[in-house]
Amino acid sequence: MDDERSNRSPFWNEFDWEAHLNEIEKRSEQLRKFITSDPKENVPRWLSLLNDSSDELDAVESFIEEELLFDEAYFPEDEDDWEDEDDGDDDLDIFFSGDYEDEEDEDDDLYAGEEWKEHSGDYTFSDYGSIDNFEIYQRALDLSVDVLRWAESANRRAKTNPQLHEFVSAVLQVGAKLAGGYSFGFELDVLGGNIAYTKKALYKANEALNILYAMKKSPFMPDREYASFSRRLFEIRNETGVYVQELRDRIQQGFE
Repeated sequence: MDDERSNRSPFWNEFDWEAHLNEIEKRSEQLRKFITSDPKENVPRWLSLLNDSSDELDAVESFIEEELLFDEAYFPEDEDDWEDEDDGDDDLDIFFSGDYEDEEDEDDDLYAGEEWKEHSGDYTFSDYGSIDNFEIYQRALDLSVDVLRWAESANRRAKTNPQLHEFVSAVLQVGAKLAGGYSFGFELDVLGGNIAYTKKALYKANEALNILYAMKKSPFMPDREYASFSRRLFEIRNETGVYVQELRDRIQQGFE
């Protein structure tokens, strides 16, 4: 596979990155469950974040930061480490044993979760400049906030419905995956990673739409909210698809 890849281009394409990201997600799943698990197993993650946050936007941003940090833990810091990943499972052993040392001071730890917001302009489209100007992401963020408000206001019985939890989680993941793709940057050697991560936002938008359609007749899904969520998710899904193609075109132009 390495020989085939080197014959195609000097960089990983979106499918190479996609396979790598899928492996990272598998490795981080155990870590994710350990950190976010509820001892009583009756409080969904989004509700726990709401309880610990100042408002819905703070909860959404906390969710995104957590998601990126979970995956980031399995990205090698040195480029020479990309092909040397056999000891990846040892990371979990160290984490669960508690036998590890903090390598950064407290200030660095506080800043780490905000890096995705302040990505250097050298790695962005000139039209964007920062994720705050990334329109699709901002729409996904606004939708996530409104979905959390709706879910939070649902009655106690509705909050026990698995579909509601799955829908909220899928919507939150759309923004997280868009932010993850953006954090890769826009240089030619990492555009494949950007595309692969952004495609995951596309998949999550489709998943959220399917769950929403299944909840249409549910007593806790008012017609007004259903129409709004459906329209906005559909637009975000379509715009994300166009955005993915724009990134692919950028790669093609880079090799011409």
